[in-house]
Amino acid sequence: MEEAIPRWGRSRRDGNLITQEHHYRVDTFLAALDAIIMEMDHCFNEVSSELLVSFACLDPRENFARFDVEKIARITEIYDQDFSIHDRDNIREELETFLVHVSRVDDFKSCYDLGSLATTMIANKKHILFPLVYRIIELALILPVATSSVERAFSAMHFIKTALQNNMGDEWLNNLLVCYIEKGIFKELGIDKVKKRFQSMKTRRVGLPKSPRCHQHS
Repeated sequence: MEEAIPRWGRSRRDGNLITQEHHYRVDTFLAALDAIIMEMDHCFNEVSSELLVSFACLDPRENFARFDVEKIARITEIYDQDFSIHDRDNIREELETFLVHVSRVDDFKSCYDLGSLATTMIANKKHILFPLVYRIIELALILPVATSSVERAFSAMHFIKTALQNNMGDEWLNNLLVCYIEKGIFKELGIDKVKKRFQSMKTRRVGLPKSPRCHQHS
């Protein structure tokens, strides 16, 4: 690891030599970290990053070592439609009381994530005592599902609304997206059920021909 080597893309004649250890620990490792940070910045905007950091402060491990009242209270300001002005005024006091309380209850010491924390709160009826804290935990549990659903919708849109199909209306696009995203459910329906559903609709613009089976029975 102490062997002297030239930097990547440089010649030994330049005299700019580094050690193998410097190459792996600094040039390679830090370059990889920079790439990961840039990718994260592209995936998450400033508000999303702030939310992730704030929700991480609710981590119950190590007796709530990451608990930060100000960062968690910031969630109520971001989700201002879910929390009233009165809620935002009282959230800090409730968070401080919550931390003191759960630190003294043995059941919470075994919590290892937000899911187990929510379950323990319900089992001990603490979701009634600390409703604002529990509502924040609910938002934290819902966030990954909502984020992945939006990402799936945007990914599907690239397949549905192509350069050859860029003039479709919003309603038609929405229907196609639902069929594409939930294709696993639609595969279980069967073509016959879909046909009967469309044939029974009263608001069709064009009448659908009946299947040959119907003519045979008639």
